[in-house]
Amino acid sequence: MPNNADLFDRARERIPGGVNSPVRAFGAVGGSPYFVERANGAHVWDVEGKQYIDLVQSYGAVIAGHAHPSIVEAITTAASKGTSYGAPTPGEVTLAEAICDRIEAVDRVRLVNSGTEATMSAIRLARGHTGRDRILKFAGNYHGHADMLLAAGGSGMATFGLSGSAGVPAAAVADTVVAPYNVVPELDDSYACVIIEPVAANMGLVAPGIGFLEAVRSECDRVGALLIFDEVITGFRLSHAGAAGHFGVRPDLLCFGKIIGGGLPIGAFGGSSEVMGSLAPDGPVYQAGTLSGNPLATAAGMAALDLLTPEVYGQLEATAARLADGLQSAFDAAGVEAVIPRVGTLVGVFLGRSTPGNYDEARTTDEVTYASFFHGMLDRGVALAPGAYEILFPGLAHTHAIVGQVIAAATDTLADL
Repeated sequence: MPNNADLFDRARERIPGGVNSPVRAFGAVGGSPYFVERANGAHVWDVEGKQYIDLVQSYGAVIAGHAHPSIVEAITTAASKGTSYGAPTPGEVTLAEAICDRIEAVDRVRLVNSGTEATMSAIRLARGHTGRDRILKFAGNYHGHADMLLAAGGSGMATFGLSGSAGVPAAAVADTVVAPYNVVPELDDSYACVIIEPVAANMGLVAPGIGFLEAVRSECDRVGALLIFDEVITGFRLSHAGAAGHFGVRPDLLCFGKIIGGGLPIGAFGGSSEVMGSLAPDGPVYQAGTLSGNPLATAAGMAALDLLTPEVYGQLEATAARLADGLQSAFDAAGVEAVIPRVGTLVGVFLGRSTPGNYDEARTTDEVTYASFFHGMLDRGVALAPGAYEILFPGLAHTHAIVGQVIAAATDTLADL
Protein backbone atom coordinates (compact mmCIF):
# COMPACT_ATOMS: atom_id res chain seq x y z
CA MET A 1 0.00 0.00 0.00
CA PRO A 2 1.54 3.41 -0.96
CA ASN A 3 1.94 6.08 1.68
CA ASN A 4 0.52 9.61 1.53
CA ALA A 5 3.74 11.20 0.26
CA ASP A 6 4.16 8.63 -2.52
CA LEU A 7 0.58 9.10 -3.68
CA PHE A 8 0.97 12.88 -3.71
CA ASP A 9 4.12 12.57 -5.81
CA ARG A 10 2.29 10.32 -8.26
CA ALA A 11 -0.72 12.63 -8.32
CA ARG A 12 1.39 15.66 -9.16
CA GLU A 13 2.72 13.84 -12.20
CA ARG A 14 -0.75 13.43 -13.70
CA ILE A 15 -3.11 15.87 -11.93
CA PRO A 16 -2.46 19.64 -11.85
CA GLY A 17 -1.14 20.42 -8.38
CA GLY A 18 -1.80 16.81 -7.44
CA VAL A 19 -5.43 17.51 -6.56
CA ASN A 20 -8.81 17.92 -8.22
CA SER A 21 -9.83 20.92 -6.10
CA PRO A 22 -7.11 23.45 -5.14
CA VAL A 23 -7.54 23.74 -1.37
CA ARG A 24 -6.91 20.00 -0.97
CA ALA A 25 -3.23 20.50 -1.85
CA PHE A 26 -2.50 21.94 1.65
CA GLY A 27 -0.90 24.99 0.04
CA ALA A 28 -2.49 27.30 2.61
CA VAL A 29 -1.36 25.29 5.64
CA GLY A 30 1.85 23.70 4.41
CA GLY A 31 2.79 20.05 4.20
CA SER A 32 1.17 17.48 1.96
CA PRO A 33 -2.33 16.02 2.06
CA TYR A 34 -3.46 12.74 3.54
CA PHE A 35 -5.20 10.43 1.06
CA VAL A 36 -8.43 8.93 2.39
CA GLU A 37 -8.76 5.19 1.90
CA ARG A 38 -12.10 4.70 3.67
CA ALA A 39 -14.56 6.39 6.00
CA ASN A 40 -17.30 5.51 8.44
CA GLY A 41 -19.48 7.71 10.59
CA ALA A 42 -17.48 10.62 12.00
CA HIS A 43 -14.12 9.13 10.98
CA VAL A 44 -11.87 8.79 7.95
CA TRP A 45 -8.78 6.59 7.59
CA ASP A 46 -5.86 7.50 5.36
CA VAL A 47 -3.88 5.06 3.22
CA GLU A 48 -1.37 4.63 6.03
CA GLY A 49 -4.11 3.46 8.38
CA LYS A 50 -4.29 6.59 10.56
CA GLN A 51 -7.76 7.43 11.84
CA TYR A 52 -9.08 10.99 12.03
CA ILE A 53 -12.22 12.53 13.45
CA ASP A 54 -13.50 14.23 10.33
CA LEU A 55 -15.00 17.71 10.59
CA VAL A 56 -14.74 18.28 6.84
CA GLN A 57 -17.45 15.74 5.98
CA SER A 58 -16.96 16.37 2.26
CA TYR A 59 -17.34 20.11 2.88
CA GLY A 60 -20.89 19.64 4.07
CA ALA A 61 -22.11 17.09 1.53
CA VAL A 62 -22.19 14.45 4.27
CA ILE A 63 -24.50 15.15 7.22
CA ALA A 64 -25.52 11.68 8.45
CA GLY A 65 -21.93 10.44 8.71
CA HIS A 66 -19.80 8.58 6.21
CA ALA A 67 -21.15 5.32 4.80
CA HIS A 68 -24.48 5.59 6.60
CA PRO A 69 -26.22 2.22 6.16
CA SER A 70 -29.44 3.69 4.76
CA ILE A 71 -27.59 5.72 2.16
CA VAL A 72 -25.24 2.87 1.20
CA GLU A 73 -28.23 0.56 0.77
CA ALA A 74 -30.03 3.13 -1.40
CA ILE A 75 -26.97 3.55 -3.64
CA THR A 76 -26.37 -0.21 -3.88
CA THR A 77 -29.97 -0.90 -4.81
CA ALA A 78 -29.99 1.86 -7.42
CA ALA A 79 -26.64 0.78 -8.91
CA SER A 80 -27.86 -2.78 -9.34
CA LYS A 81 -30.48 -1.44 -11.75
CA GLY A 82 -28.07 0.65 -13.83
CA THR A 83 -26.10 3.84 -13.32
CA SER A 84 -27.39 6.27 -15.96
CA TYR A 85 -30.11 6.16 -18.58
CA GLY A 86 -30.43 9.52 -20.28
CA ALA A 87 -34.15 9.24 -19.58
CA PRO A 88 -36.49 10.31 -16.76
CA THR A 89 -36.59 8.14 -13.62
CA PRO A 90 -39.01 7.80 -10.69
CA GLY A 91 -36.21 8.75 -8.29
CA GLU A 92 -35.78 12.25 -9.68
CA VAL A 93 -39.51 12.88 -9.32
CA THR A 94 -39.44 11.71 -5.70
CA LEU A 95 -36.45 13.90 -4.84
CA ALA A 96 -37.97 16.93 -6.58
CA GLU A 97 -41.20 16.44 -4.63
CA ALA A 98 -39.27 16.17 -1.36
CA ILE A 99 -37.41 19.42 -2.01
CA CYS A 100 -40.60 21.26 -2.93
CA ASP A 101 -42.43 19.88 0.10
CA ARG A 102 -39.74 21.20 2.45
CA ILE A 103 -39.06 24.61 0.90
CA GLU A 104 -42.09 26.90 0.70
CA ALA A 105 -40.59 29.09 -2.03
CA VAL A 106 -39.95 26.15 -4.38
CA ASP A 107 -42.86 25.05 -6.57
CA ARG A 108 -40.65 23.44 -9.21
CA VAL A 109 -37.03 22.34 -9.23
CA ARG A 110 -34.52 21.32 -11.90
CA LEU A 111 -31.82 18.82 -10.93
CA VAL A 112 -28.25 19.34 -12.16
CA ASN A 113 -24.84 17.88 -11.30
CA SER A 114 -23.13 20.38 -8.99
CA GLY A 115 -23.59 23.56 -7.02
CA THR A 116 -21.74 25.47 -9.72
CA GLU A 117 -24.21 24.23 -12.33
CA ALA A 118 -27.07 25.25 -10.06
CA THR A 119 -25.92 28.85 -9.54
CA MET A 120 -24.84 29.28 -13.16
CA SER A 121 -28.21 28.05 -14.39
CA ALA A 122 -30.20 30.08 -11.87
CA ILE A 123 -28.50 33.28 -13.03
CA ARG A 124 -29.15 32.44 -16.67
CA LEU A 125 -32.79 31.85 -15.77
CA ALA A 126 -32.98 35.14 -13.86
CA ARG A 127 -31.55 37.02 -16.82
CA GLY A 128 -33.85 35.29 -19.27
CA HIS A 129 -36.93 35.76 -17.13
CA THR A 130 -36.34 39.46 -16.44
CA GLY A 131 -34.76 40.41 -19.77
CA ARG A 132 -31.94 42.14 -17.87
CA ASP A 133 -28.19 41.49 -17.80
CA ARG A 134 -26.67 42.91 -14.64
CA ILE A 135 -26.24 40.78 -11.52
CA LEU A 136 -25.06 41.59 -8.02
CA LYS A 137 -23.10 39.33 -5.71
CA PHE A 138 -21.49 39.98 -2.33
CA ALA A 139 -17.76 39.99 -1.68
CA GLY A 140 -16.63 36.76 -0.06
CA ASN A 141 -19.68 34.80 -1.14
CA TYR A 142 -18.61 31.82 -3.22
CA HIS A 143 -21.09 30.54 -5.79
CA GLY A 144 -18.95 28.09 -7.73
CA HIS A 145 -16.52 28.61 -10.55
CA ALA A 146 -18.74 29.94 -13.35
CA ASP A 147 -16.96 32.83 -15.10
CA MET A 148 -19.43 35.57 -14.17
CA LEU A 149 -19.24 34.61 -10.47
CA LEU A 150 -15.46 34.47 -10.09
CA ALA A 151 -15.21 37.96 -8.66
CA ALA A 152 -14.28 38.48 -5.00
CA GLY A 153 -15.24 34.92 -4.17
CA GLY A 154 -14.66 33.21 -0.85
CA SER A 155 -13.53 29.65 -0.07
CA GLY A 156 -10.53 28.67 -2.19
CA MET A 157 -10.56 32.09 -3.81
CA ALA A 158 -9.99 33.63 -0.38
CA THR A 159 -7.36 31.05 0.49
CA PHE A 160 -5.32 31.93 -2.56
CA GLY A 161 -5.90 35.67 -2.31
CA LEU A 162 -7.57 35.88 -5.70
CA SER A 163 -10.20 38.41 -6.72
CA GLY A 164 -10.76 36.60 -9.99
CA SER A 165 -9.16 33.99 -12.18
CA ALA A 166 -6.93 33.92 -15.20
CA GLY A 167 -8.86 32.77 -18.22
CA VAL A 168 -11.96 34.79 -17.36
CA PRO A 169 -12.37 37.55 -19.96
CA ALA A 170 -13.39 41.00 -18.81
CA ALA A 171 -16.60 40.67 -20.78
CA ALA A 172 -17.65 37.70 -18.64
CA VAL A 173 -17.75 39.81 -15.46
CA ALA A 174 -18.68 43.13 -17.05
CA ASP A 175 -22.24 42.82 -15.77
CA THR A 176 -21.28 41.45 -12.35
CA VAL A 177 -21.36 44.02 -9.56
CA VAL A 178 -19.75 43.14 -6.22
CA ALA A 179 -21.08 44.69 -3.02
CA PRO A 180 -19.95 44.35 0.62
CA TYR A 181 -21.76 41.68 2.62
CA ASN A 182 -24.13 42.95 5.32
CA VAL A 183 -24.60 46.26 3.50
CA VAL A 184 -27.88 46.62 1.62
CA PRO A 185 -27.09 47.53 -2.00
CA GLU A 186 -28.91 50.18 -3.98
CA LEU A 187 -30.26 48.65 -7.17
CA ASP A 188 -31.87 49.98 -10.34
CA ASP A 189 -33.93 48.42 -13.10
CA SER A 190 -30.86 47.13 -14.94
CA TYR A 191 -30.40 44.32 -12.40
CA ALA A 192 -31.69 40.85 -13.20
CA CYS A 193 -30.90 39.42 -9.78
CA VAL A 194 -29.02 39.49 -6.54
CA ILE A 195 -27.34 36.21 -5.53
CA ILE A 196 -26.34 35.71 -1.92
CA GLU A 197 -25.23 33.12 0.58
CA PRO A 198 -27.88 33.74 3.28
CA VAL A 199 -25.20 32.68 5.75
CA ALA A 200 -21.75 33.36 4.35
CA ALA A 201 -19.87 30.09 4.80
CA ASN A 202 -16.95 30.46 2.41
CA MET A 203 -15.08 33.30 4.13
CA GLY A 204 -15.17 31.54 7.43
CA LEU A 205 -18.62 31.82 8.95
CA VAL A 206 -20.25 35.25 8.75
CA ALA A 207 -23.85 35.63 9.81
CA PRO A 208 -26.27 38.03 8.15
CA GLY A 209 -26.91 41.08 10.29
CA ILE A 210 -30.34 41.61 11.80
CA GLY A 211 -32.71 42.70 9.04
CA PHE A 212 -30.10 42.40 6.28
CA LEU A 213 -31.75 39.61 4.29
CA GLU A 214 -35.15 41.21 4.67
CA ALA A 215 -33.81 44.52 3.40
CA VAL A 216 -32.17 42.88 0.39
CA ARG A 217 -35.50 41.21 -0.35
CA SER A 218 -37.25 44.59 -0.22
CA GLU A 219 -34.65 46.25 -2.46
CA CYS A 220 -35.06 43.50 -5.06
CA ASP A 221 -38.83 43.96 -4.94
CA ARG A 222 -38.45 47.71 -5.38
CA VAL A 223 -36.74 47.36 -8.77
CA GLY A 224 -38.18 44.05 -9.94
CA ALA A 225 -34.96 42.05 -9.57
CA LEU A 226 -34.99 38.41 -8.51
CA LEU A 227 -33.44 37.32 -5.22
CA ILE A 228 -31.41 34.09 -5.39
CA PHE A 229 -30.42 32.25 -2.22
CA ASP A 230 -27.36 30.06 -2.73
CA GLU A 231 -28.21 27.29 -0.27
CA VAL A 232 -25.66 24.79 -1.50
CA ILE A 233 -24.27 24.76 2.06
CA THR A 234 -27.25 25.89 4.16
CA GLY A 235 -29.92 23.91 2.31
CA PHE A 236 -31.22 21.14 4.62
CA ARG A 237 -28.36 21.76 7.04
CA LEU A 238 -29.45 24.94 8.76
CA SER A 239 -33.01 23.68 9.17
CA HIS A 240 -35.60 21.36 7.65
CA ALA A 241 -36.50 24.28 5.36
CA GLY A 242 -32.96 25.61 4.89
CA ALA A 243 -31.94 29.21 5.43
CA ALA A 244 -35.10 30.51 3.78
CA GLY A 245 -37.17 28.79 6.43
CA HIS A 246 -34.73 29.58 9.23
CA PHE A 247 -34.80 33.33 8.55
CA GLY A 248 -38.34 33.56 7.19
CA VAL A 249 -37.26 35.28 3.97
CA ARG A 250 -38.72 34.09 0.66
CA PRO A 251 -36.30 34.23 -2.29
CA ASP A 252 -37.38 33.92 -5.92
CA LEU A 253 -34.85 31.19 -6.71
CA LEU A 254 -32.83 28.84 -4.53
CA CYS A 255 -29.77 26.76 -5.35
CA PHE A 256 -28.98 23.46 -3.67
CA GLY A 257 -26.26 20.82 -3.67
CA LYS A 258 -24.20 18.76 -1.24
CA ILE A 259 -26.76 17.21 1.15
CA ILE A 260 -29.40 16.52 -1.51
CA GLY A 261 -26.97 14.04 -3.10
CA GLY A 262 -26.18 12.10 0.07
CA GLY A 263 -22.47 12.44 -0.73
CA LEU A 264 -22.78 11.93 -4.49
CA PRO A 265 -22.45 14.72 -7.09
CA ILE A 266 -25.66 16.70 -7.51
CA GLY A 267 -27.10 20.20 -7.64
CA ALA A 268 -30.51 21.75 -8.07
CA PHE A 269 -32.20 25.10 -8.52
CA GLY A 270 -35.85 25.90 -8.03
CA GLY A 271 -38.41 28.57 -7.38
CA SER A 272 -41.91 29.69 -8.19
CA SER A 273 -43.90 28.14 -11.03
CA GLU A 274 -43.86 31.50 -12.78
CA VAL A 275 -40.08 31.90 -12.80
CA MET A 276 -39.33 28.23 -13.45
CA GLY A 277 -41.81 28.35 -16.32
CA SER A 278 -39.23 30.33 -18.30
CA LEU A 279 -36.95 27.28 -18.36
CA ALA A 280 -36.79 24.95 -21.37
CA PRO A 281 -38.71 23.00 -22.55
CA ASP A 282 -41.56 25.19 -21.25
CA GLY A 283 -39.79 28.50 -21.87
CA PRO A 284 -36.94 30.13 -23.79
CA VAL A 285 -34.10 29.70 -21.26
CA TYR A 286 -32.04 26.66 -22.20
CA GLN A 287 -30.39 24.34 -19.70
CA ALA A 288 -29.56 20.63 -20.02
CA GLY A 289 -27.34 17.86 -18.66
CA THR A 290 -26.77 14.25 -19.66
CA LEU A 291 -26.29 13.04 -16.08
CA SER A 292 -28.84 15.37 -14.46
CA GLY A 293 -31.21 13.44 -12.21
CA ASN A 294 -28.71 10.58 -11.97
CA PRO A 295 -30.43 7.59 -10.33
CA LEU A 296 -27.61 6.90 -7.86
CA ALA A 297 -27.44 10.53 -6.70
CA THR A 298 -31.20 10.89 -6.36
CA ALA A 299 -31.44 7.64 -4.40
CA ALA A 300 -28.66 8.72 -2.03
CA GLY A 301 -30.14 12.20 -1.67
CA MET A 302 -33.60 10.90 -0.89
CA ALA A 303 -32.17 8.54 1.73
CA ALA A 304 -30.33 11.47 3.33
CA LEU A 305 -33.42 13.69 3.38
CA ASP A 306 -35.48 10.87 4.91
CA LEU A 307 -33.08 10.89 7.87
CA LEU A 308 -33.41 14.66 8.32
CA THR A 309 -36.70 14.96 10.15
CA PRO A 310 -37.52 18.30 11.81
CA GLU A 311 -36.59 16.81 15.19
CA VAL A 312 -33.06 15.93 14.04
CA TYR A 313 -32.10 19.59 13.74
CA GLY A 314 -32.34 20.04 17.49
CA GLN A 315 -29.70 17.33 17.88
CA LEU A 316 -27.51 18.88 15.19
CA GLU A 317 -27.75 22.33 16.75
CA ALA A 318 -26.91 20.98 20.21
CA THR A 319 -23.84 19.23 18.80
CA ALA A 320 -22.73 22.41 17.02
CA ALA A 321 -23.26 24.48 20.17
CA ARG A 322 -21.19 22.10 22.30
CA LEU A 323 -18.41 22.09 19.70
CA ALA A 324 -18.40 25.89 19.37
CA ASP A 325 -18.52 26.52 23.11
CA GLY A 326 -15.79 23.97 23.78
CA LEU A 327 -13.48 25.38 21.15
CA GLN A 328 -14.07 28.92 22.36
CA SER A 329 -13.19 27.87 25.92
CA ALA A 330 -10.03 26.14 24.70
CA PHE A 331 -8.84 29.21 22.80
CA ASP A 332 -9.70 31.50 25.72
CA ALA A 333 -7.87 29.30 28.21
CA ALA A 334 -4.77 29.27 26.01
CA GLY A 335 -4.83 33.04 25.57
CA VAL A 336 -5.07 32.73 21.77
CA GLU A 337 -7.28 35.37 20.21
CA ALA A 338 -10.16 33.65 18.43
CA VAL A 339 -13.87 33.86 17.87
CA ILE A 340 -15.85 30.68 17.21
CA PRO A 341 -18.99 31.91 15.43
CA ARG A 342 -22.01 29.64 15.19
CA VAL A 343 -25.20 29.96 13.17
CA GLY A 344 -27.51 27.11 14.05
CA THR A 345 -25.75 23.92 12.95
CA LEU A 346 -22.78 25.72 11.33
CA VAL A 347 -19.52 26.48 13.16
CA GLY A 348 -16.57 28.62 12.11
CA VAL A 349 -13.09 29.44 13.40
CA PHE A 350 -11.89 33.04 13.16
CA LEU A 351 -8.47 33.82 14.58
CA GLY A 352 -8.88 37.43 15.60
CA ARG A 353 -10.35 39.64 18.28
CA SER A 354 -13.90 40.26 17.05
CA THR A 355 -16.47 38.51 14.92
CA PRO A 356 -16.19 39.54 11.25
CA GLY A 357 -19.21 40.94 9.44
CA ASN A 358 -17.88 41.15 5.89
CA TYR A 359 -15.15 39.89 3.55
CA ASP A 360 -12.53 42.50 4.42
CA GLU A 361 -12.87 41.73 8.11
CA ALA A 362 -12.90 37.98 7.49
CA ARG A 363 -9.63 38.23 5.55
CA THR A 364 -7.86 39.48 8.70
CA THR A 365 -7.95 36.00 10.26
CA ASP A 366 -4.50 34.81 11.35
CA GLU A 367 -3.72 32.26 8.64
CA VAL A 368 -0.30 31.43 10.09
CA THR A 369 -1.75 30.49 13.46
CA TYR A 370 -4.54 28.58 11.73
CA ALA A 371 -1.96 26.51 9.86
CA SER A 372 -0.25 25.62 13.15
CA PHE A 373 -3.59 24.81 14.76
CA PHE A 374 -4.59 22.70 11.74
CA HIS A 375 -1.45 20.57 11.89
CA GLY A 376 -1.60 20.24 15.67
CA MET A 377 -5.14 18.94 15.40
CA LEU A 378 -4.22 16.62 12.52
CA ASP A 379 -1.35 15.18 14.57
CA ARG A 380 -3.88 14.46 17.31
CA GLY A 381 -6.30 12.74 14.95
CA VAL A 382 -8.73 15.56 14.10
CA ALA A 383 -9.13 16.61 10.47
CA LEU A 384 -10.16 20.20 9.81
CA ALA A 385 -10.34 21.84 6.39
CA PRO A 386 -6.83 22.79 5.13
CA GLY A 387 -7.73 26.45 4.78
CA ALA A 388 -8.73 29.20 7.18
CA TYR A 389 -11.82 30.23 5.21
CA GLU A 390 -13.75 26.97 5.37
CA ILE A 391 -16.05 25.98 8.22
CA LEU A 392 -16.69 22.95 10.43
CA PHE A 393 -19.48 20.50 9.64
CA PRO A 394 -20.57 18.57 12.74
CA GLY A 395 -23.20 16.02 11.80
CA LEU A 396 -25.33 13.21 13.15
CA ALA A 397 -22.31 10.92 13.61
CA HIS A 398 -20.48 13.36 15.88
CA THR A 399 -21.53 12.03 19.27
CA HIS A 400 -21.10 13.73 22.62
CA ALA A 401 -17.97 11.66 23.21
CA ILE A 402 -16.47 12.48 19.81
CA VAL A 403 -17.02 16.20 20.31
CA GLY A 404 -15.30 15.83 23.67
CA GLN A 405 -12.29 14.28 21.92
CA VAL A 406 -12.17 17.22 19.50
CA ILE A 407 -12.20 19.73 22.36
CA ALA A 408 -9.49 17.80 24.21
CA ALA A 409 -7.33 17.75 21.09
CA ALA A 410 -7.82 21.50 20.68
CA THR A 411 -6.85 22.11 24.29
CA ASP A 412 -3.62 20.15 23.87
CA THR A 413 -2.84 21.75 20.50
CA LEU A 414 -3.37 25.27 21.82
CA ALA A 415 -1.21 24.54 24.84
CA ASP A 416 1.64 23.77 22.43
CA LEU A 417 0.96 26.95 20.44
